Amino acid sequence: MVQVIQAQNVTLSYLKEKFALQKSEDEHFFTEWFDYLPEISELEKQYLDRVKANYLSVLENAPLLEEAVKLVVLSPLLDLAGFYRPPFHILTEEIIEISEDIINSNGDDTEIIKAKIDVLVLQNQLWFLVIESKRSSFSLAKAIPQALTYMLANTQRDRPAYSLVINGEDFQFIKLIKQDNPMYALSDRFTLYRRENELYKVLNILNRLGEILN
Repeated sequence: MVQVIQAQNVTLSYLKEKFALQKSEDEHFFTEWFDYLPEISELEKQYLDRVKANYLSVLENAPLLEEAVKLVVLSPLLDLAGFYRPPFHILTEEIIEISEDIINSNGDDTEIIKAKIDVLVLQNQLWFLVIESKRSSFSLAKAIPQALTYMLANTQRDRPAYSLVINGEDFQFIKLIKQDNPMYALSDRFTLYRRENELYKVLNILNRLGEILN
């Protein structure tokens, strides 16, 4: 079990100072999210269209999203990517609490919005960080330092580690290589609010990572 410091104290600046972590600007550093992606079938596309429609329906009718992110969006993705079957196995890590100060429209009050991050780990190389909040738009930026903390704690130094951070409607992948000087890079951010269904691309990338980790 990874011991994680308090969420409010984990920032990219802290990780840079503590672990000499650097962000790679080399476009060839993280090609797994856009290069040699497996094709998905028409049947899988139809299923992902239904997943997207289901999530948007839940979002419209139920402001308390908490478990809906995992049940409606993440679980179908993990199933389609084959991560529930051998040789893969998924473990649940501890829940991390995060918060964000929101200034009300009248400008004289601050509302503290709390959320939690559920962490799933696959094969000790791929982490899924799911932000559960009353606000589905809770920024992925809050989860990225947490994801990197888990990845930096990984004992496998000779292989890259990957993460997917998700708040239901937005998705972003991370790659970390430790070695002597740890380096990381981010994929583009995908969202369910574009006209095209970007879950296709998310599943493409998960399938590609599954090939690498298998």
